[in-house]
Amino acid sequence: MQNNFKSVIHFRRYKMPNTPTYTTFFDTVKSSIANGTFAKLTLTKTIGQPELQNIYVRTAVENGVLKLSVTHKIYNEGLQEIEKIIEMDAMEAELVPYINNPFMWVLLFTTEADVTMKLNKKRIANITEQPPTFKNPDAVLSEFRNQ
Repeated sequence: MQNNFKSVIHFRRYKMPNTPTYTTFFDTVKSSIANGTFAKLTLTKTIGQPELQNIYVRTAVENGVLKLSVTHKIYNEGLQEIEKIIEMDAMEAELVPYINNPFMWVLLFTTEADVTMKLNKKRIANITEQPPTFKNPDAVLSEFRNQ
């Protein structure tokens, strides 16, 4: 089963037209975590009205290891939140399947800049940068780095 999963990721990495843009964006996310400026990652702007409305990513610590908390916000007869803790290395594989189905935007909030990857109507990904919204990095990340 795991070998099939790796084959799918291999296929996605090397056959998708947005691969260089996705790689650049996720490298920026990883760098922000490594340098301690990461505040939050959000997948938003859905196509249509799916039950899954947002995915939020923050840092988490499990057994002394820095990981990621991925929270799916689902609206189905009320708000439901499903949280999943994943390894850092699994971030791209976990999130890429949701880009373009149903999410059109991925927003990285750091203390240095807000970095947005948007898919346009032709489904071509572009990255833009804005001044930062957050003044402080993710609290769990800060605490982990100060240990």
